[in-house]
Order: sequence, then structure tokens, then C-alpha cells
Amino acid sequence: MSELAVGQKAPAFSLPDQTGTIISLEDFDGETVILYFYPKDDTPGCTAEACSFRDSHELLVERGLHVLGISPDSVKSHAKFAEKFKLPFPLLADEGHKVAEAYGMWVEKSMYGRKYMGVERSTFIIDGTGTIAAIHRKVKPTQPAGDLLGAQ
Repeated sequence: MSELAVGQKAPAFSLPDQTGTIISLEDFDGETVILYFYPKDDTPGCTAEACSFRDSHELLVERGLHVLGISPDSVKSHAKFAEKFKLPFPLLADEGHKVAEAYGMWVEKSMYGRKYMGVERSTFIIDGTGTIAAIHRKVKPTQPAGDLLGAQ
């Protein structure tokens, strides 16, 4: 599969959020979406990233942006994570990692010399026509929302 690029149509998806509600990209037709891929609920980096989006959520909404987090964790895991950190946006359960694969975010990783498959921490900005407006790959988890707001 070729790597996605700015200007391409974003792959469509429909996944359950932390409440079990099915969320689709087409639900946001005419609106801008920040779709961020993260490896795992309630880990230090992923928590910092989610809390950055939480802390900037009001400003993001004022700018007409909708935040969607996506990881291979379950609906139940997402529910605990969202409740624990009071996350005001949907976390989508991509348990079979099909959406991560479609976006090219299911990649080979290495830790302590061990290779494994996992999610590459990245963020896609998808405009109201469903087109990829920006791609931020291998983002730092500490200030992603601030980085995006500064880039606007």
C-alpha cells in the first residue's frame, strides 16, 4: 500500500467509541477533524498526548475542529481511560487495527531489540471535504494540540 499524502481522500471508517457509539468519518462532512493515532490507553506518552488534547479541547472546538483519538484498545479500555482523565472527545476502538493499516499507521516497531507491530503516533487533519489537509508523523506526545494550534 502506498503512503497517504496531503491532498488525498482520507480513508473512510466506522468504529465504536468509548460508549459503544459507532462514529464514522462521514459524520463530520463539512467539518474539520483532528484524527490522532496513539499506541495504548493509560501509558505515560499516550496519557500526556490525550491530556494535551483535553486541555486544548475548548479552543479546538472554538476553531471548528473535532478531535478523534484512535488506538487498537477495546471499547472497555477506552471507557476507563476517558473517564480517568475526563477526556471530552471520542476514543475509537480499532481492535483489528484495520483503520490504522488503511492510514499506514500500523508499522513495525522496535523496543530493546525486539521487533513488533504497533501504532505509529501520528495525527491527520482532515478537512470538511474528507481530504487530508496535513499529516504529522511520529509526533511528540507532550504538546500535540499546542503544536497544531500554532500551525493553524
